[in-house]
Amino acid sequence: MNDFHFEVVEELGVLSSSQSGWSRELNRVSWNGAPAKLDIRDWSPDHSKMGKGISLNEAEVAKLKELLAKI
Repeated sequence: MNDFHFEVVEELGVLSSSQSGWSRELNRVSWNGAPAKLDIRDWSPDHSKMGKGISLNEAEVAKLKELLAKI
């Protein structure tokens, strides 16, 4: 198994939280030193564990903003 590391470069906001302390957050995250991407993911309260999520590149962020502007 390959090791990987991450760094939360910028905490943008909590989208939702649960009674167990986990929260769905919008952050900029760098994976293995790569340029940071916008990331929507579930995190444990201390950020030591992460759940499933998605990372968006700049083109995907621009498309998302375009779609959201229409509603």
